[in-house]
Amino acid sequence: MKIEHIAMYVTDLEKAKEFFVRYFHAQPNEGYHNKTTDFRSYFLQFDDGARLEIMHKPVMEDEKKTMTRTGYIHIAFSVGSKEAVDELTDQMKKDGYAVVSGPRTSGDGYYESCIVGLEGNQIEITV
Repeated sequence: MKIEHIAMYVTDLEKAKEFFVRYFHAQPNEGYHNKTTDFRSYFLQFDDGARLEIMHKPVMEDEKKTMTRTGYIHIAFSVGSKEAVDELTDQMKKDGYAVVSGPRTSGDGYYESCIVGLEGNQIEITV
């Protein structure tokens, strides 16, 4: 069994697509638009075959995203090496994203950093 894809609603669909393309080399599909409901989405595919669906509809709620809320808290991307973790973290910091931890080796042995990325969502960058 495998997870087929994960989905997230975003307020700015095009900006979200470009975020994942730029930093994580996602390959977007052509997009989907339901003209009746104005629902829009993209499937983003990553190098290993994992997929993320980003979605938008005209009326959505955007509650405060605390780092200790219940439910899904972050998405983690493996970038292949400590050097790649360091480089991507530095680039994202230069681009204005908040680094909330790392790069560091965590207590469970991961070399990682965590940033608050797209629309206040936490993203982990790991080897």
